[in-house]
Amino acid sequence: MKTAIIPSKPIFYGERTDLDLKAICAYAALGFFLDRDTFWSGQKTLPLASDCQIDENGALIAAKPYFEWHYQPRNISLNKAVEEFAQLFEKILADQIMGRKTILPLSGGLDSRTQAAGLKELGADVEGYSYSFEGGHDETRYSRKIAQIEQFPFHGWSVKRGYLWDMLDDLAVINGCYSEFTHPRQMAFRNRYRALGDVFSLGHWGDVLFDDMSVEDKLPLHDQLQVVLKKMLKKGGTELGTALWQAWGIDGDFKDYLYERIGALLRAIDIRESANARLRAFKSIYWAPRWTSVNLSIYESVRPLTLPYYDNRMCEFICTVPEKHLAGRKIQIAYLKRRAPRLAKVTWQDHRPFNLLNYEWDRPPWNLPLRTYDKLKRTLTRSGLIQRNWELQFLGSENDEKLRSRLFDEVKLSEWIPIRLIQDFYNRFTREDPVYYSHSISMLLTLSLFARHHKN
Repeated sequence: MKTAIIPSKPIFYGERTDLDLKAICAYAALGFFLDRDTFWSGQKTLPLASDCQIDENGALIAAKPYFEWHYQPRNISLNKAVEEFAQLFEKILADQIMGRKTILPLSGGLDSRTQAAGLKELGADVEGYSYSFEGGHDETRYSRKIAQIEQFPFHGWSVKRGYLWDMLDDLAVINGCYSEFTHPRQMAFRNRYRALGDVFSLGHWGDVLFDDMSVEDKLPLHDQLQVVLKKMLKKGGTELGTALWQAWGIDGDFKDYLYERIGALLRAIDIRESANARLRAFKSIYWAPRWTSVNLSIYESVRPLTLPYYDNRMCEFICTVPEKHLAGRKIQIAYLKRRAPRLAKVTWQDHRPFNLLNYEWDRPPWNLPLRTYDKLKRTLTRSGLIQRNWELQFLGSENDEKLRSRLFDEVKLSEWIPIRLIQDFYNRFTREDPVYYSHSISMLLTLSLFARHHKN
């Protein structure tokens, strides 16, 4: 069995024996499992980018890597890099969709916009969609404009309050409880996808491959670790991981365990010439497969999926491109200006109200008048404005009743995690700081569903 450089789903081997409590504490802090960990000490995921031998009982006999992340930049111009990207990207798209009607999730960013341009260049049959939060800003306006320009059908949907509770058990089975449940908003529209087309084309991981990590290339390894920890640890995550560690009576200190493991994984990546390349490799090895890929199973439960930025050829290409060409999304921006100049004029959501032709002006002093206006507008409209999915799923009396039921009435959870611990974090969420402790509550909800559907 040959595993991908960035797999779209984990492949498990081994037996579900004893729970791996240390790994679960790290999961609670990060929102995804580290390296090849699972809920069970006897079960792991297959190593990435490897030719694996598995016996008839499902045990791993041997694994030989065929690829390791590296940084070997060629002496090429930006123009040459864009030409190579265009040829490779469109070849991958064509190979993946194979003439099938394509479902394209759209946003106001660059990855799906680049896909829209590439699919149009191929003459593909495309139907797009996007969604925004009920009671929030209408984030579909950029996507709708992209679809209008490229002339393919488009659907703008709204993430509704409390949708989660009717599909929570289905989601627990689909993703195996390997992700907290407010992250995969796509679950809200699962029953609508099938009518849109034959295959998904998803833009995941383009923003990581085709950008820098916003650090100096000569950043020391110790400082790289601090960057990784800051990005990985969720608000309230360390507190929850520590509380579980202590409740289960695990020897040692949780933070020491977590920092040592992450540090060892980072040091093992043999890229010394560029801190940006090393951090990109770290995220692609440990973040993409165990966080981003987990909820791709929702799409795959409806239609086959394709991921052009996950393709092995794209990963190999990235390792040869100079960092100066990747920084600031230069390649994708140049590609869009060439292939779809009208799309380049659509507002870039991360730099609104600027677009790809003038986003360089999104800095002081030129953007100060617009920033002042935007800040005043946000201040005046902030009351009740929904910005995050957990606000729609956890807040309000009806949501709270269902949340409490899942946290406090699930016998299998209380047999595993002390009820006083659950009550403590619920109180922190409801009485102290809901933003800071929303991740902790989401993870406890996830562990509750795991206890119900998978633990035994």
